[in-house]
Amino acid sequence: VIYGRKFGTALTMDVFTPAKNANRAGVVFVVSGGWFSDHQAVSPVFLTELLQRGYTVFAVVHGSQPKFTIPEIVADMHRAIRFVRFHADQYGVDPNRLGITGLSAGGHLSLMQGTGGDLGNPASKDPIDRVPSRVQAVACFCPPTDFLNYGKPGENAIGRGVLKDFKAPFDFAEFDPQEKRFRLISDEEKIVDIGRSISPISHVTADDPPTLIIHGDADQLVPIQQAQMIIARLQEVGVPAKLVIKPGAQHGWKNIEQDMQVVADWFDEHLAKLGVGQKSAP
Repeated sequence: VIYGRKFGTALTMDVFTPAKNANRAGVVFVVSGGWFSDHQAVSPVFLTELLQRGYTVFAVVHGSQPKFTIPEIVADMHRAIRFVRFHADQYGVDPNRLGITGLSAGGHLSLMQGTGGDLGNPASKDPIDRVPSRVQAVACFCPPTDFLNYGKPGENAIGRGVLKDFKAPFDFAEFDPQEKRFRLISDEEKIVDIGRSISPISHVTADDPPTLIIHGDADQLVPIQQAQMIIARLQEVGVPAKLVIKPGAQHGWKNIEQDMQVVADWFDEHLAKLGVGQKSAP
């Protein structure tokens, strides 16, 4: 399914419907690892539990690094949520009951939607862009949440430090109208500002949706401190938030797909019966 286009390229998602007992709630599965996204990475083992519980699953492939940066990828995810909500009747889901999940970079993007979803642009010529990109529940695995305090206060991981092997997603650029081309941003203050804007923790507010994070306490790529910080911040402002710690687990662990049962339980609690019959998205 094509959910959008940019630079002449189609943005696509796969839609999976439950064989029976559909509950009319939808879950977006962010297909992303290291902000690389490809349809071949759609793994049915991560979808089975949700489908068996009655959820319609939208496996979203975003514009991938190294071609696209994180701000551009976040924009793709906004578009994907809007598309699903706009076409909710077509897919048999309630537009007011959309959840999101993902692992690692997919978890980061899930939290960006949870904390940064918006109400849409009523002035847009595209009717899809007029609808909200907010979600009603988040459940994700081992996500980066603060690129400016990565593992410890003041640790900058914007394509450096622990994330030095992930430079392309952080190669921020801006359009030069005089030269009519994109130029890499070299100004450190601008880079830090963008790094802050793509850190979910920067967007936490009291109206964010219930959020679950599952994280290994031996993770060397994404320190568990990243999950601990945002869960604490969410709880501080009164958002239902829970951290499930996997003792001794690194970045990903054996049989991680079995923890989709915990994810499905979270969605059952906070999404499945939420606002049934409401007419508009909150």
